[in-house]
Amino acid sequence: MEMLIILNDPPYGTERSYNGLRLAKALGNEAVKVTLFLLADAVICANLGQKVPQGFYNMELMLNAVARKGEVLLCGTCMDARGITDEDIVAGARRSTMKELAERTLAADKVVVF
Repeated sequence: MEMLIILNDPPYGTERSYNGLRLAKALGNEAVKVTLFLLADAVICANLGQKVPQGFYNMELMLNAVARKGEVLLCGTCMDARGITDEDIVAGARRSTMKELAERTLAADKVVVF
């Protein structure tokens, strides 16, 4: 089964992206091919070097876990709008396009949007 999870919200200040990542991690432990696509402010979730208070969740570490078992794609236009370069994002994540998102949407058995 192929699952596409789309995140739209920033990494902190709301828990939508956090919960989407939690789902992606849980599905990565199952027999599911997971693709995580970050749009809008969600591309900030992939920033390198995030520093959070002790005991607070760290989106960078969560994304690393998802990238080990699945695929993490970022909207290139959204990255450019926020001044994020390919060198600024976690290993295992990569710049993508709306065309690729459209293809992944059509190929997925299920699509979940956060």
